[in-house]
Amino acid sequence: MRGNEEKQIDAFSYVRMEDRIPARHPIRPMRIMVNEILGSIDAELGAIYSDSGRPLIAPEYLLRASVLQILYSVRSDRQLMDQIDFNILFRWFVGLSIDAPVRDHSTFTKNRDRLLESDIARLFFSKVVERARRKKFLSDEHFTVDGTLIEAWASMKSFQEKENHGSDDGNSGGSSNTEVDFHGEKRSNDTHESQADKDAKLYKNREDQKRNSLTWDMC
Repeated sequence: MRGNEEKQIDAFSYVRMEDRIPARHPIRPMRIMVNEILGSIDAELGAIYSDSGRPLIAPEYLLRASVLQILYSVRSDRQLMDQIDFNILFRWFVGLSIDAPVRDHSTFTKNRDRLLESDIARLFFSKVVERARRKKFLSDEHFTVDGTLIEAWASMKSFQEKENHGSDDGNSGGSSNTEVDFHGEKRSNDTHESQADKDAKLYKNREDQKRNSLTWDMC
């Protein structure tokens, strides 16, 4: 039987945010660790702020929010503030009550950059690494490198045959990009190289083996 839709109404909630986060959620031990580290650098945090003037955003809020931004790959400070505003888990992790206002994203950015300039962020994350080493989460035996492709600072039109570097073709000499027509020309990293970025390499998209794209060579 189809259930009845209950219309949303304004009401008080007597359920704590703490109770809304599942007991086995992996973010719980992360929050405990972050709070312990923040407690250990409390004196350093206090040293970078003046005893007078208008109160700024608490540094604990800024650092917890930065951890969330990394963990959940939030692409911008604006989106991070939106998430903290309506996402109960984000509010709980940062330490804001359900009714606490959320600062503008530009204010968050300015306050966070102040922490970065004072090396507090470096100290905070060094404590994270130190704790991971004590728990034997780190190993010196090997390391892993992400092979994700990075867009190159070069265009397809900048690729020329290696023996024709001094010609007027491509992006060199007096010709412009608009005068270069490379469509239908066979190109490879063995025969061509970019005149704009020597480290740029050609690769073929797996979804379309006939279409060449550019990536920066990380090797």
